[in-house]
Formats: sequence, C-alpha cells, structure tokens
Amino acid sequence: MRRTGIAELPLHGGKAPAWLFQRMTHLSREILKVFVLEFGVREVLRRLSDPFWFQAFGCVLGFDWHSSGLTTTVCGAIKEGIKEISDEIGLFVAGGKGKIAIKTPNEICLICEKTGLSASSLIHASRLSAKVDNSALQDGYNLYHHTIFFTGDGTWCVIQQGMSQKDKYARRYHWLSEGIKSFVCEPHAAICAMRKEKIVLNLVAKESEHTRRISASLAREHPDRLLKHWQDIERLYLPRHHCIEARDINPKRLYKTFIKAYEAQPSDFEELLGVKGIGPKTLRALSLISELIYGERPSFRDPARFGFAHGGKDGHPYPVNLRLYDKSIEILKEAVNSARLGYTEKIKAIRRLSLFEEKVS
Repeated sequence: MRRTGIAELPLHGGKAPAWLFQRMTHLSREILKVFVLEFGVREVLRRLSDPFWFQAFGCVLGFDWHSSGLTTTVCGAIKEGIKEISDEIGLFVAGGKGKIAIKTPNEICLICEKTGLSASSLIHASRLSAKVDNSALQDGYNLYHHTIFFTGDGTWCVIQQGMSQKDKYARRYHWLSEGIKSFVCEPHAAICAMRKEKIVLNLVAKESEHTRRISASLAREHPDRLLKHWQDIERLYLPRHHCIEARDINPKRLYKTFIKAYEAQPSDFEELLGVKGIGPKTLRALSLISELIYGERPSFRDPARFGFAHGGKDGHPYPVNLRLYDKSIEILKEAVNSARLGYTEKIKAIRRLSLFEEKVS
C-alpha cells in the first residue's frame, strides 16, 4: 500500500542563503552515508520517492517546510553534497532546475562514461517521466525542475516539479523504478499537490487504457484522415468536461505533428509519447477524437494524493540554530567514521531513535 497525501507548496521568492545551503550539502551527505551503510543504496531511492520522507528530510536540512523551493534546494544540496563520494556510496545524481534540467541526458552520459554504467535506459526513464508529467498528465502544472537519482545497477528515482502559472503553486511528482510495470499506466510513486484539480486529463490512469490504445492506433493513420476527424469535431461540439477548446488547436501545426506520428508508426502509447514533437495539444486532440468518434472517454481523475529539526531559513517555525546544525553534522560524521571502524553504538542509537519515532507517530 502506497502512502499518499497532500502537501501545500506555495512559491516563495529568493533562494537559500549560502550559509544555509553549504550546511545542507554537508548534512545531506552525512545522512545519506548513514543510510547507505545501514540500509543500502536502494533504500535511499525508496525514501526519496516517499513524499513524506522527502518533505521531512528538507525540514531536517533546515529549509521551509511549506515552500516549493524545498524540492529544488534539497535535490541541489544532495547533488552537490555527494558529487565527490558518488563512486564510494554508489549513488549518482543528474538534472536540476530550469536549463540544468534540459541538460540531464548529457549529465547522465558523462556519469556513465566515467563509471561504465549503461546510459540508454536511464536517459529513457528521464525523458519519458518528464514527458508523462508534462504531456500525458495535463493538470495545469508546467515542469521546471527534474532530477534523477540512480545506482550502479540501474535502479532510479525521479523527483520533478511543476508550477501553476495561475496561482504560483507547485506540484511535485515522485517516481521509483522498482514496481513500475508501465511508464504510461499508474506509474507514479506519489504526487504532492496543494489541492485536487477539478479537470485533469489523465492519460496515464488505468481507466484511460482504451484511450491510449486508440490514440496510438490513430497516430498510425494517414494525417489527412486524422485532420478530417478533427474538422468533423470542430463542426460538432466539444464537451465541457474535456480540457480543450477549438481555439486551442492550430490545424496546421496539428497536421505537422500528425505527420511525425505517422512517420514514426508507434506500436503503442509509450512509443507515441516518445515521438519528438508530440506534446499536450496533440495528445488532447487524439484523446478527443478517440472519445467523440470511437466512444472511448479518457480519465479526468486527478491522481494527486510532512518534522522540524533545525528551523527554517525565513524564521518559520523558528530561526535556524547554527550551533545545533553544525553539531548534527559532526555527530553524523563521527557515526559514519566509527561504523567504518566497527564501532556502531551511535548508529544503533540513531536506529533506536528512528524506531521510537515510528511508535509515537
């Protein structure tokens, strides 16, 4: 059973001050060292894919509990914190915010060249998870952050975030390779949002299976026939429940993307989604044709479903205690070093504390 919940993530201006971010990189590195020693590197990915653990982790690092910036800053701190020890612990990170996210495939290639890992499957996972949350799941949040964490055996976790231009709230998407049977059918480990949206075109819902199948089939048809379908729809009606209007679609551009799909001849919806140039509007058009011509209605179900330790950068719930923060880093460093020497009492103490926390929570 997956734990699910809703986290409110408003946009906050500014960025993490240097004195805080530096400590976040140090503390995240030591915490992850402990986790790898105690539970193995795969468990790190499982924890990161849990939105509750990730949110609490950000709070432990001292960031704002309710800020959308927690996602980008925590991922950045982990990436910076472990870059010198990635080979040692077997955990690698690529991607980030804005333009850095676009360079994710190149970063994956560089890491794989140095380590001998296979890049193709990781790049596929990175690209397709982003394509799903930007195009196949149309919830009004545009992606601006994408980070992939992966291990030497190819296991991966993706954390990405989108922003609503309407109200400046964020939605965070968690992916974990373990357990994914399909990239295009209920693939998420979890989705964090401030609310459930009333209308979401959810082409990765289980209920959209027939729409996915017909959309892929339609994409293999000649573009002239598809455009004729669209023109028929324009003359008929557009149902209110569907998040599309005739003015949203430029027939000339739509025809060009139909040509790309036709040339690619995708065997299924996953291949259709991977075709370059196939975006939200093309998928909306195909799903609408599927509904009005073939009677297969897609899902409009929104799939969206927190710990203070050192304070927050803006003083909520209280100012960061630098002395306590630095002490935490030193305790964890010493615990890791002692564990390597065979002295595990402090590790055991941390474990007992974790068990106690589970009992009282």
